[in-house]
Amino acid sequence: MGDQRTSLQEWLNKIQAELDLVVKFWTTYSHDVENGGFFNCLDEDGKVYDEIKYTWLQARQVWMYCRLYVEVERFHTPDILEAARKGADFLLEKCLIKQNGFTRCPFSVAKDGATIKVQRTMFAECFYVLAMSEMGRASTEEKYKVAARDMMRQIKHWCLVDTEGLGRENIPGSNFSTSLAVPMMAYCVWEQMLTCGINWSDDAEVLQKWALQKMLQHIQRDGQHVLENVSDLGEELPGSAGRLQIPGHAIECGWFLLQNAMMNKDKELAEKALTLFINKPFEQGWDKVNKGIFYFLDVDEYSPTQLEWSMKLWWPLNETMIAFLMAYQYTSDSSYLDKFQTVAEYTFEKFPDKQHGGWYGYLDKKGELTHRFKGGPWKGFFHVPRSLYMCEKILKKLL
Repeated sequence: MGDQRTSLQEWLNKIQAELDLVVKFWTTYSHDVENGGFFNCLDEDGKVYDEIKYTWLQARQVWMYCRLYVEVERFHTPDILEAARKGADFLLEKCLIKQNGFTRCPFSVAKDGATIKVQRTMFAECFYVLAMSEMGRASTEEKYKVAARDMMRQIKHWCLVDTEGLGRENIPGSNFSTSLAVPMMAYCVWEQMLTCGINWSDDAEVLQKWALQKMLQHIQRDGQHVLENVSDLGEELPGSAGRLQIPGHAIECGWFLLQNAMMNKDKELAEKALTLFINKPFEQGWDKVNKGIFYFLDVDEYSPTQLEWSMKLWWPLNETMIAFLMAYQYTSDSSYLDKFQTVAEYTFEKFPDKQHGGWYGYLDKKGELTHRFKGGPWKGFFHVPRSLYMCEKILKKLL
C-alpha cells in the first residue's frame, strides 16, 4: 500500500505540474486582446497561424477557465476569471445568429466575429451552454445563466421533439440515425446545468433519461461492441457507417455513465459503464504493438474508410486516463490503476512539448508526430486540461 500511495503521489505531482504548463501556454498565446475571444490555431511555439475562431473551442476554453477558477485554488485568480469573461462576452455578442426561427451558434467565425460557417448539428450550442452556465457559476452574474437556460430549452426541443431548426433535410435513401455524440452531449449539458444549480425546466430529468437510454442503445452485437451510429430505434445500421467504432468516444461515454452511476449509487449502470463502455473498447482499441488507441475501427475488421483510422490522437488517451482512474476510485481494483499508468506513461511520453509547453495532438500509427501545431480547428484548450484537472481531483481523493 505504501508503494501504491507513493505512485499516486508521484502522478499527482506530475499532473499538477503539467496542468500548470498547459494553462500557461494557452493564457500566454491564445487571447485576442483586440477583438475578444481566443485564437484557436496556434503553432508549436504559440504563434497564431490562422485567425479563424471555432465556436466549439471558444466555448470550451471559457468552460475550462471557469471550472479551474471555481474548483482549483491556485487558478482562483482575477486574471483567469477576466479571461473567461472576455471569451464569454465574445460568444454572447458575436456567436449567436437567427436561423429557421431558432438561435444558432456558428461553427466558425472571423476574428471579429463575422459568421463563416454554420453546421447542421447542435454541438456548438451545447458547448455554448457549457460556457455560459460555468461562467454564471464563476461570476454569479445572471446574464450568463439566462443565456444558458434559453439555449438549453432549444437543445431539449432538438432532442425530444424534432431537429428541423438545425437545417437537416430528410433525403430519400438516407438512414435515420443518431451518433453516440448526440446523447453524450445532451447528458453532458444536463449534468452541467445541475452542477451549476440553474433551474431551466420543470421536467429537466426527461432529457437526462432520454440521453441515458440513447447512449445505452449503442451497445450492439450482444454487448460485444459500442457502435458509433445506430438507427433512431436503436438498431444496427448497414454498411461501414453501421460498423464504425470510435474507442475514444465509447470510453468517454463510459466515464460519463460511471460518474452518473456513482452519483446515484446505481450498481447496474456502473457495471455496464465499466464492462461495455470502458473495458471492451479499450481492449479493442489499444494498439498492442505500438501502444496508443486507434482512432477508428470497423467491428468486422474491414479496413475503416476513414483514412486516419490508425492515427493516435491526444483526446482518446486523455479520456481513457480519466476513465481508468475513476474506475479505480469506484472499484479499488488495482488492474484499473495499472491500465491508467500504462496509458498515462505513453501519453506523457508522446504529447507534451518540453521546449515550448502545451501538447501536440496527432501521431501516426507508430507514435511519430504528424502535425506540429498545438491548436487547430478541432484541438483547443479542453481535452488536455480537463483530463489533467479531473485526474488531479480524483488523485487527491485517493490520497
